Amino acid sequence: MNPEIGHYALVLALGLALLQTVIPIWGAKVGDAVLMRTGSSLALAFCGFVLLAFAVLTVAYVQSDFSVQNVVENSHSLKPLLYRITGVWGNHEGSMLLWVLVLAIFGAMVALFSGNLPATLRANVLGVQGSIGAAFLLFILLTSNPFLRVVPAPAEGQDLNPILQDIGLAIHPPLLYLGYVGFSVTFAFAVAALIDGRIDAAWARWVRPWALAAWAFLTVGIAMGSYWAYYELGWGGWWFWDPVENASLMPWFAGTALIHSAVVMEKRDALKVWTVLLAILAFSLSLLGTFLVRSGVLTSVHAFATDPTRGVFILAILIFFIGGSLTLFALRAPLLRQGGIFAPISREGSLVLNNLLLTASAAAVFIGTLYPLALEAWDGSKITVGAPYFNLTVGALMLPVVFAMPFGPMLAWKRGDLAGAAQRLMTAFGLAILAGAAALYLHGGGPVLAPLGVGLSAFVILGAVVDLAERGAVGRVPLATSWARLRGLPRASYGAALAHAGVGICLLGIVAETSWNSERIAAVKLGESFEVGGYQLTLARVEPRTGPNYRDLVGVFTVRHGGVDEGTIESAKRLFTARNMPTTEAGIRTMGFSQLYVSLGEELPGGAIGVRAYWKPLVTLIWIGSVIMALGGALSLSDRRLRVGAPRPAKKPRPVEPKLAAAE
Repeated sequence: MNPEIGHYALVLALGLALLQTVIPIWGAKVGDAVLMRTGSSLALAFCGFVLLAFAVLTVAYVQSDFSVQNVVENSHSLKPLLYRITGVWGNHEGSMLLWVLVLAIFGAMVALFSGNLPATLRANVLGVQGSIGAAFLLFILLTSNPFLRVVPAPAEGQDLNPILQDIGLAIHPPLLYLGYVGFSVTFAFAVAALIDGRIDAAWARWVRPWALAAWAFLTVGIAMGSYWAYYELGWGGWWFWDPVENASLMPWFAGTALIHSAVVMEKRDALKVWTVLLAILAFSLSLLGTFLVRSGVLTSVHAFATDPTRGVFILAILIFFIGGSLTLFALRAPLLRQGGIFAPISREGSLVLNNLLLTASAAAVFIGTLYPLALEAWDGSKITVGAPYFNLTVGALMLPVVFAMPFGPMLAWKRGDLAGAAQRLMTAFGLAILAGAAALYLHGGGPVLAPLGVGLSAFVILGAVVDLAERGAVGRVPLATSWARLRGLPRASYGAALAHAGVGICLLGIVAETSWNSERIAAVKLGESFEVGGYQLTLARVEPRTGPNYRDLVGVFTVRHGGVDEGTIESAKRLFTARNMPTTEAGIRTMGFSQLYVSLGEELPGGAIGVRAYWKPLVTLIWIGSVIMALGGALSLSDRRLRVGAPRPAKKPRPVEPKLAAAE
């Protein structure tokens, strides 16, 4: 397929995006229904041309078309097909095209599933979406064109960055972009509502499904990125407070607050200012993440771009959309009617507390991530803000959120009874104390606060169970009646409980891994053994292996525990021949929810090999809990009342035919 087709498709998509920006918004302004309806057709056409461009680039990678500069710089003919495909977005230009493709898909979904929206709101939403697409297509065409040619074409490519040649790259960026860019819809709804001047409970009902979908994708994307770094980089950690990791965490905090704020607005017509602001902030922080990764202002294993002109262009996009939306918000917010009044001790009050702490957590991460960059730009000083700052600030802010989580669903709307909620949670609290005591008994050593963390995790998980039990009146009415009530609960109730339980499971994994993990660094020869976490590892053999575009030196370790053979672990030092770049392939063996982790080092004088090994108790719960959180969001989204496009207007009753009326 001719790469020029992809380039022309992007040019046509830019024209459509500009039309999508102007025509429906103008139609909404002058009240022209025909002009407003064109927004949907333009959004679908825009999506089609961007999809065509992405398909052309993918074909170029699959066919190893080295006349395309982007393919030359990021692919190789010997690379497996899967990594030729993932190489499409394993670079700056291709990843930005994927970004715009996801944006176009969301815009097309709004066009297809927004038939129940007021015509002016739908037109303004699609117009805002079009403006975002136009801005980023201009960025791609002017600074990051993935279809540039190389003349003459080289015989072979330079290969993809070796650490990106992993199955995780096939999953992590698309999921992350579905979360990042998904918040563009809530942003568009917020800006459109501010333009239109209509923000009410119905607006929150329309926004909530999009926020849930984006949040669920972002949750899984962050978890997948964490696990990819854990096993691919060979460092043995699951979170490093890398600036780009932080860039994904900030919109997650804002998105979590947005979902809860939208619930209050939908149920009680309150927190309008909060909800609109959070809808703007969630996408603004996503744009900030795009700037950090693509601008070249930082060095990271995740960052691709190093061209300063790209950074200036993205910065201009940031200023336009973030500055413009916040200016519009400042002008319109004083005019918003606040809606329902509620007492501090109420379900609304608990959600306000949740929002305050989540927003403060996002601000703490924002300061810790951007302050070193700002200071360096100001006077050239170089400082590093590391894990101690983030652990202390974010941890201190999130602990109250987690502790209050079981109380929120127990409180009534408008005015709640805190003592009554605590009484209903007494069983969960008692079992949580037992869980903490058991942890203290089993792990006498280690951090003093670890048993409290285990107890808090158990309290959150059990609190989710108690929430469902209370809704079903379990123990207060006959079992059949309770079962009928539980069956009749909306899926959103189960989704919320599942997401809250996922938080507790994830927290349990974090507490166990950080408190009781074991590490051992050793230099071993063939046949020698060492211990870590009660397991005996023996270097059985070292053997070379050859892959399609790499060479491995594999260390095979036998594992024994209590005199029982537990199998083997293989870890490797891998050399990618095209770039002559080594990587570490960690060996991981999962035992229950815990893992043995072995990272092979360099060959040492005397025939020994350096080895770093870890025992990581319950570490898999970190990612299992994250997936459960996302499943909770998906389950809530599947609720008929929250599906995109719901509620549909009731059909008008059919007129009674005269003959039937006479017969009656």
